[in-house]
Amino acid sequence: MRDLGLQSLHDALREHRAIGAFSTYTMEQTQAICRAAEQADLPVIIQAGASAFSHTRLAELAPSALRAADLARVPVGVHLDHSRDLGQVRAALEAGYTSVMVDGSHLPFEDNVALTSAAVTAARDFGAWVEGELGSVPGHEDRSVTTATTGHGRSDGLTDPSLAEEFVARTGVHALAVAVGNVHGTADVARPLDLALLARLHAVVDRPLVLHGASGLPTHELQAARRLGVAKVNVNTELREAFLAALAQGLPGVLPTADLATVLAAAREAVQVVVGARIRDLSDPLPDPLSDPLSEPPASPETAVSPHAAPDAPTHSRPPLHPATPVRTLS
Repeated sequence: MRDLGLQSLHDALREHRAIGAFSTYTMEQTQAICRAAEQADLPVIIQAGASAFSHTRLAELAPSALRAADLARVPVGVHLDHSRDLGQVRAALEAGYTSVMVDGSHLPFEDNVALTSAAVTAARDFGAWVEGELGSVPGHEDRSVTTATTGHGRSDGLTDPSLAEEFVARTGVHALAVAVGNVHGTADVARPLDLALLARLHAVVDRPLVLHGASGLPTHELQAARRLGVAKVNVNTELREAFLAALAQGLPGVLPTADLATVLAAAREAVQVVVGARIRDLSDPLPDPLSDPLSEPPASPETAVSPHAAPDAPTHSRPPLHPATPVRTLS
């Protein structure tokens, strides 16, 4: 079933789970994502575009993703990822996408606010939710396998908590993608996420946080991120690698008979295995906080989030820096 509104995202936030958001370029990948979600009996998000539209146009990729979501036995969102074009955002909304990410992270702060606010306004009429981004996550979403992190300061491009608080208040965005040491692809040098920064962001941003570039992150870091407000986690590189590795392994056996269906089925199964493993990483019960060295410290009364708080209502005691843009509650 197509997952409309914010309920699944806010349920995940309240329960310290995260919804896996998996990128697709082909029908086989879309099928793998839905089948893994059905097997786990948990919501999932198919990320169809924006950069994938250079391979398959929106008018071709969107209907297959939306139809797969409608046929699934679990809630499946269809999400436009990393769009910098309001025209493309509107086209995805008109096609029936349940959420969109408008990426103004490359812009000056005020321009990012303006772009993201326009996307929130556009999405309101369609009952869709909007993800914005503040900070810079290095790497390329579609081609990077190993992303260089050497030669950069630890704080380069990381999300500033004070700006994040202002950004959310002024745009009314429903979810915020943050840069806390994560990269698109996999890092050339393994570095842990900046969990102290993530905790500061969680304390001032009253929205679900989004972690891009989760491929290669260890389970314990994903668990820590779940405690600190991350409710959506993007995965792409691992799926591409699994798909291509299965094709490479299967091609010698099918070339003599040109058996395309068999090798595509193997690639689909390989992606399904990876998606299933990541869904478990993002939804399995968390370790006992008392025995987990990466766990979130107990929230103070001033920053504790009520599990019954309205999705778009501030949950912290301090007033926002700016009056929040009115946002229709989605359900």
